[in-house]
Amino acid sequence: MSEYISFPFFCYSFYMDEFLRMNVFFVVTTVVVIVLGILLAVVLWRVQRILKNVEYISKQVVSESDIIRQDLREMRGEIREGKGRLKSLFGFLRKSAKRATKDS
Repeated sequence: MSEYISFPFFCYSFYMDEFLRMNVFFVVTTVVVIVLGILLAVVLWRVQRILKNVEYISKQVVSESDIIRQDLREMRGEIREGKGRLKSLFGFLRKSAKRATKDS
């Protein structure tokens, strides 16, 4: 019916009935579930922060790519107008360098 459980560190032995064994199981299970819930909340919080950073970086990349696309469009337009290929290339590089120093 019940098992003999020995606790030498308490210096006594007793029989553990089913009700006490069930209570110990539920207490241990409750503590484990609470600890795992807290750990899961911390992990999800960190994942949310990482995703916010990824979203910020992707917005920056989109913004910069739009600016570069506009600069290239202007350079192509200047080349078509015949203003000079080398001059357009240097103008593009100068704009890019100014923007890079301004952003950093």
